[in-house]
Amino acid sequence: MTTFAPLDMLRPANKDFLARPLGMIIDGVQVPAQSGKTFDVFDPGSGRQIARVAEGDAADVDLAVKAARRAFQDKAWSGMKAHARERLMHRLADLIEANADELAELESLDQGKPVGMARHVDVAGTIDYLRYMAGWPSKLEGSTIPVSVPYMPNRFFAYTTREAVGVVACIVPWNFPLMMAAWKVAPALATGCTVVLKPAEQTPLTAIRFGELVMEAGFPAGVVNVVPGFGAGAGAALARHPDVDKVTFTGSTEVGRLILQAAAGNLKKVTLELGGKSPAIICDDADLDIAIGGAAMAIFFNQGQVCTAGSRLLIHKRNFDKVVEGVSAIASGFKLGHGLDPETQLGPLVSREQIDRVCGYVKSGLADGARALSGGTMLERDGYFMQPTVLVDTRPGMKVVQEEIFGPVVVAMPFSDMDEVAALANSTEFGLGASIWTRDLNKMHALAPAIKAGTVWVNCHNVVDAAMPFGGFKQSGWGREHGKAGVELYTETKSVCISL
Repeated sequence: MTTFAPLDMLRPANKDFLARPLGMIIDGVQVPAQSGKTFDVFDPGSGRQIARVAEGDAADVDLAVKAARRAFQDKAWSGMKAHARERLMHRLADLIEANADELAELESLDQGKPVGMARHVDVAGTIDYLRYMAGWPSKLEGSTIPVSVPYMPNRFFAYTTREAVGVVACIVPWNFPLMMAAWKVAPALATGCTVVLKPAEQTPLTAIRFGELVMEAGFPAGVVNVVPGFGAGAGAALARHPDVDKVTFTGSTEVGRLILQAAAGNLKKVTLELGGKSPAIICDDADLDIAIGGAAMAIFFNQGQVCTAGSRLLIHKRNFDKVVEGVSAIASGFKLGHGLDPETQLGPLVSREQIDRVCGYVKSGLADGARALSGGTMLERDGYFMQPTVLVDTRPGMKVVQEEIFGPVVVAMPFSDMDEVAALANSTEFGLGASIWTRDLNKMHALAPAIKAGTVWVNCHNVVDAAMPFGGFKQSGWGREHGKAGVELYTETKSVCISL
């Protein structure tokens, strides 16, 4: 049993935040659910209840969508000049920076990750992303088109414009709650859309605080609305709402399919960033001092709760024993603890449901003949702690090799040549990310095009930048986030043709 007392460590502002009723934000006002329902929020580091949040459902979603539609049509937002939108987004980034330590603390308490990671990855990444996207409102350009219709004598002048798609439903996961909210909301604001943000029910706290800072920054009421709740209630209602023009979702492939079906009613635009089973490929010539540490962090970062986690470790047979021993040693050396404990290196999994899921996969792998070189069980203590796990003696057809676990579990398999490893890398239904560890540029250039994945890293893993398109092949999703490619998915292209 742990004696660590996380709530005693909280900043006064966060103690006050958790002590008050936390409502949804609709049309610029924080309000309770129409049903009066609330749900409990838990600290995954202790398993204890820490807050109570308004539980939105279809009625609340309808109010939020109507508020977003009014804001989209109101000249206060739709007629706002690009430079004014940019200033508002920079103001929001400034407010997040001013409250960075409080937000990091909330994120750590709510999601479980170490507070230092929350500060320097999640919150810093949110600020950077907002500032990057704040540059786009004045750069949404069309083009002129040389029109020459062969059967008409007229001369024509034609051009295109990019216009905001409209009301956007942003449904975000629990692994990086604040940063994922920014990934969805920031490009929507940059293009002039309005938003209904639905955070994961496990981690609603920073989304509500984010909504409060949006209001403080001076955005018109209704531009950003936040509706906490469960997938079957608020999430499904958002996806099927007839006045939502686009839904952007990050989460599991299974739920992504449900989102897609619900969105078919009015043929919404849909962006889906879904599951992954990303391979980390360590070639025979790799610098093992770099590759072993890199492969370990590829899977154990954020306790493996990362869509691009390097959960399949494919190692040239010459290096197999040394690599798995090195990764196992790193796995065994982490200090697990509460996210607010400054000595913690790895925090808990997000929930009881998640740790049961991860343990179920490990048991399945062991039953199928896999062997755990490290970890393999949960810790008997308060909270939801899972030992970082390295499984060997795995085969391509095993459930632990094919399905996304979303926890600190890596399966290791040897390979002999480039054709074999390319086939292994492509042998799942997913195609989100992959990494290649090699000092041979010829191998890299031969292997990278052969891997069916949206991002291929070389001698690194999980490097994500606001300017670099991100998304998946196969059943890892539709569309891209980040950069120009991501921004344009929040717009419609209009052609204007003038007879001279």
